[in-house]
Amino acid sequence: MLSTMQDVPLLISRMLHHGSTVHASSRVTTWIGEGAPRRRTFAEIGARTAQLAHALRDDLGVRDDDRIATLMWNHAEHVEAYFAAPSMGAVLHTLNLRLPPKQLVWIVNHAADRVVLVDGSLLPLLVPLLPHLTSVEHVVVSGPGDRSGLAGIGPRVHDYEELIAEKPTAYDWPELDERRAAAMCYTSGTTGDPKGVVFSHRSVYLHSMQVNMAHSMALTDADTSLIVVPQFHVNAWGLPHAAFMSGFNMLMPDRFLQPGPLAEMITTERPTHAAAVPTIWQGLLAEVTARPRDLSTLTQVTIGGSACPPSLMRAFDTLGMRVCHAWGMTETSPLGTIARPPAHAIGTDEEFGYRITQGRFPASVEARLRGPDGDLLPWDGTAAGELEVRGPWIAAAYYGGADAEPLRPDDKFSADGWLKTGDVGTISPDGYLTLTDRAKDVIKSGGEWISSVELENVLMSHPEVAEAAVVAVPDEKWGERPLATVVLAEGATVGFEGLRAFLAETVAPWQLPERWTLVQAVPKTSVGKFDKKVIRKQYADGTLDVTRI
Repeated sequence: MLSTMQDVPLLISRMLHHGSTVHASSRVTTWIGEGAPRRRTFAEIGARTAQLAHALRDDLGVRDDDRIATLMWNHAEHVEAYFAAPSMGAVLHTLNLRLPPKQLVWIVNHAADRVVLVDGSLLPLLVPLLPHLTSVEHVVVSGPGDRSGLAGIGPRVHDYEELIAEKPTAYDWPELDERRAAAMCYTSGTTGDPKGVVFSHRSVYLHSMQVNMAHSMALTDADTSLIVVPQFHVNAWGLPHAAFMSGFNMLMPDRFLQPGPLAEMITTERPTHAAAVPTIWQGLLAEVTARPRDLSTLTQVTIGGSACPPSLMRAFDTLGMRVCHAWGMTETSPLGTIARPPAHAIGTDEEFGYRITQGRFPASVEARLRGPDGDLLPWDGTAAGELEVRGPWIAAAYYGGADAEPLRPDDKFSADGWLKTGDVGTISPDGYLTLTDRAKDVIKSGGEWISSVELENVLMSHPEVAEAAVVAVPDEKWGERPLATVVLAEGATVGFEGLRAFLAETVAPWQLPERWTLVQAVPKTSVGKFDKKVIRKQYADGTLDVTRI
């Protein structure tokens, strides 16, 4: 028996139409440093998106399934590309501008990008790569920048504003299959080549609905979100798409991601919400501690990308900025969990315990834990295993490349189709995930597991510690032992013995590190996570000054 419901495809073009009509007066504000920010309404974004689609189709010859790459900061033009490419039937491909040049070349060629939209300020990054980009036919430059290096280099060069000028402000968006590719992102390639994840119109649409749920980010047209998380980082966590669904305003920082400019944005533009990785918020906390600002409007902060230290969460609580923890990855679009406490815990001693978890699974994300021996583990809040997930916005495979099979099998997917996340943790009976480590970062010492994340969180709760990363290093007796890599706060006087004693107040004696090193900064990946493989290599190469206590 079939239903009597209409079969209307879930398309990004429908999100665009809704946002640019129902929420026509909502705005995208782009920070420009000095001077008044650029402001553009959703209605204007919709009209310019149509103009961009006409230019891509008519002037650049873009056809269905062609990949349109972006090498851009967060701003209004990038939002226009977010909607134009998939709505017309092409595929948006955001490029991570913080990746090494060789990886960027590999990614562009693997995806077979035909067009690159680039900020003028990023031309020094793109121009040296162009001779090696075999598929790129057009480069579209947005904003000021030195374009002299583009002369005679190969692809045709266009100016963004000139390209879309005088184009029609309406577009007859095609009725696409909702399962068609809409956008793609590549993982950062910490092991082997980067891997391409291709999102469908359907997955983006459903994910956007989840972002807007009351137990998720719960933003409305009364809100303004400061979107610090880069648009190349898993579609800015789905926020631009979600904005056109619910009408919340977007404050885009462009290239001004330093703590000082971010604090100025908050004080002048008065956002109610912000989203970024923990390292951004650690920098902002130091900034406003040294130079207090009025941050009173920013009452909700979403932190993801890596675990937020509880000490950082408490520090922002004192400023009136409530941190909401979230977990996800490129393969999960990225929203997997979000840490809204259940009703019975609000206002009780239990509440903070829920907030420091990675959060609760929404209805569309199924989860299970698999132990080291392959057995499925119970949701009892105690049994720890590798997290596996599945759902309508969870990847089932990786992109195989333009000259290969469309889908690439990988050992990150189980035989029955679940994504093996590589994260180790527990799940409570009421569905809250607590991650204890990455599978590759768990310290296996004398037959027991030591959580590097737990050691880091305790160390970073010390008032004289700015950052701390813990990795496993070889040990003749125990197999592996923890190495604590510490960045001290300015003016700190604490020594390694003091830090070890501080850890001993919380951590079992056998888990305490014997090896310690001071560094100026913890190495970080392109998306702001601690880059532990760099620390492990530095230790192996003997370049760290290690003290044993």
